[in-house]
Amino acid sequence: MNAEHRTNDGHAPATGDGTPGRVWLITGASSGFGRAIASAALAAGDTVVATARRPETLDDLVAAHPDRAVAVQLDVTDTARIADVVADTVLWYGRIDVVVNNAGMGMIGAVEETSDRELRDLMDLHFFGPAALVRAVLPHMRRNGSGAVVQMSSMGGRFTFPGVGAYSATKFALEGLSEALAVEVAPHGIKVLIVEPGSFRTGFAGGGALHQSAALPAYEATVGPVRSDLPGSDGKQEGDPAKAATAILTALDAPDTPLRLPLGNDAADAVLAALDASRAEVLTWEKLSRSTAFED
Repeated sequence: MNAEHRTNDGHAPATGDGTPGRVWLITGASSGFGRAIASAALAAGDTVVATARRPETLDDLVAAHPDRAVAVQLDVTDTARIADVVADTVLWYGRIDVVVNNAGMGMIGAVEETSDRELRDLMDLHFFGPAALVRAVLPHMRRNGSGAVVQMSSMGGRFTFPGVGAYSATKFALEGLSEALAVEVAPHGIKVLIVEPGSFRTGFAGGGALHQSAALPAYEATVGPVRSDLPGSDGKQEGDPAKAATAILTALDAPDTPLRLPLGNDAADAVLAALDASRAEVLTWEKLSRSTAFED
C-alpha cells in the first residue's frame, strides 16, 4: 500500500463487507462542493474516500471520522493514478457505490484569448479525467448491479456567455457524454446525475481557483466586465454549498433521480430562460429547417 493512501493516523483503512452505508469516491474534496458532499455523506453514516492533490488538506475531515473517511492523493489528469485509486478503494471496501467527479477550476477568457494549451489543460481536468474515472469505476458497479455517477457540471453546461466559452465547452462535453452514459448504464442499475450549480460560496471565483487568459483590448467591452465581476463576487454568492450537498443526496435517494439538477435560484432561472429561448428560436426557423428534404 502506498503511503499516500493512508489515513491520518498512518494506518490503512478497514476492509471487508462490514463497511457502513454507501462507499463514496469524491474528487476535488479539499474544498467547495467536494468537501460539502463528503461532509454530507459522512453525516449520513456513509464511508468516503476523499481525494485531493494535497490530501493533507483533508486531515480534519479524516480526524473527525477516522473509521469512515480516508484521504487519498489524486490529480484527475493522471489517468494511471486513477486506476490505482479505484483498485485500492475496491480492495479496501469491496465496492464503490457513488463516484463524484468534482475536481475543477474556473477560467475566464475570450475564445481568441484562450491558448490551445489552456483549452487542452482545462479539457483534461473537466472531461478526460472524469471520463477515465467513470471507465475505471463502471466494471465494479456493473458487477454489483448498482451505483451512481455524479458529474459536477455548471449552469454553464447548459448555456454560455462571453468570457467563459472554454469553461462551458468542457462542461458541454461532460454533459453530452453523461447523457449517453445514463442510458447505457441504466439497465445495470446505475444512476447518472449531472449537477448544474449557479453561484455558490465555494472559492471557485477567488484566488488560485480562477485562471484568466491574457487579455486583448478588443474584448474589453464583452469580457472585461466578467474579469472584474466574477472575482468580485467571491464570498458574496447566494448559494450555500452545504445545502447543495443535501440536495444532491436527496436527488440520489429519489426513486426517479433526475438526469440534470440545476442548483440555486440563479441556475434555475437562467436554465429555464435558456430553454425557452432555444425553443423559440427552433420554432422561428422551423419552416426553413424542414425545407431541406428531397422532393419525392
